[in-house]
Amino acid sequence: MHTTIGIIGGGPAGLLLARLLHTSGIDCVVLESRDRAYVEQRQRAGVLEQATVDALRGSGAGKRLEREALVHEGIELRFDHRAHRLDLTGLTGGRRVWIYAQTEVVKDLIALQLDDGPPLHFEARAHAVEGADTDHPAIRFTHAGREQTLTCDYVVGCDGFHGVARSAVPPGAQRTYERSYPYSWFGILADVAPSCDELIYAHSPRGFALHSMRSSTVSRLYLQVPNGTDPQEWSDEQIWDELDTRFAVDGDWRLRRGPITAKAVLPLRSSVTEPMRHGRLFLAGDAAHIVPPTGAKGLNLAATDAIVLARAFAHLQDTGSTELLDAYSDTCLRRAWRAEHFSYFMTTTLHTGPTQTDFDTRLQLSQLDRIAASPHAAAELAENYTGLPLA
Repeated sequence: MHTTIGIIGGGPAGLLLARLLHTSGIDCVVLESRDRAYVEQRQRAGVLEQATVDALRGSGAGKRLEREALVHEGIELRFDHRAHRLDLTGLTGGRRVWIYAQTEVVKDLIALQLDDGPPLHFEARAHAVEGADTDHPAIRFTHAGREQTLTCDYVVGCDGFHGVARSAVPPGAQRTYERSYPYSWFGILADVAPSCDELIYAHSPRGFALHSMRSSTVSRLYLQVPNGTDPQEWSDEQIWDELDTRFAVDGDWRLRRGPITAKAVLPLRSSVTEPMRHGRLFLAGDAAHIVPPTGAKGLNLAATDAIVLARAFAHLQDTGSTELLDAYSDTCLRRAWRAEHFSYFMTTTLHTGPTQTDFDTRLQLSQLDRIAASPHAAAELAENYTGLPLA
């Protein structure tokens, strides 16, 4: 088989890239190692920036999003038993965020791809990328029990940090910068209406907590826990009691409780690989960068990579120029590092470290006080949270 663009990975980056290439008349093939049911059930983030929503709309994948997504114009910060709302829309000149789970984005893109898009092969496990530094790279993969080769003009690795795309780059040709955090997120899904209209980010002496939602009837909540925590060691009552404590504010606000349908612990880490290109192999999404979820940037960075890369391939097709392709890595890395810094800021400001002193806590509260009191500090947070505009 031969295609113009071979895409490894059927997550948001790979699927959105394929859809955008298809709308530009550029042929591609997507190879996804898992089956469709697994891909459509992977629980991930659910906050979409304006640029991501615009790309989904432009690709034809925005119809269900328009009907079902929850549009938020603010977020709430809780600290020192106080609540402070940040008016994202007012602080950014009109930008908002959409609450729409990554699982739903993936379902929408898969449905379009299978209906009228380029080939999408599930259970197609890529083993290697060969000839990345030549004019004819190839992907070796197994599908339906048979080893096959897909030759390409270009290869895009959207197969995550441990995927074959990153390993195809020779030692010394790339550098990866990493940071691990000394705590994790304990996430739950609960069949109960959200207790808030907008997301709540809570700083507490007992650790961070986040109140999010999946719909008007399903809540998504997180607790900061030590690394290595076993979610099965927590009873449902213990989880709700701890959430109650961390969200507590002066006043009569109450946390609604309901049946917990899913529990999982997510370690927090940061990673950036430079450059995001080797020859005719490009990296996108988690294959190139990982951010802690506190800043809600992971899915949006993946979408941005796909948007920038699709524009570059369209420019090559229309003009014959590789100018935008050559700029891809630098363009996306600038945005990735900004997102890393914002995610680091949100994480270290809101979480309680295992060796944290009272002095450290006072510094955190001082920073949160400044955000609540200063329009300039609030605007900086709001601009980063809603997503910097694409150039």
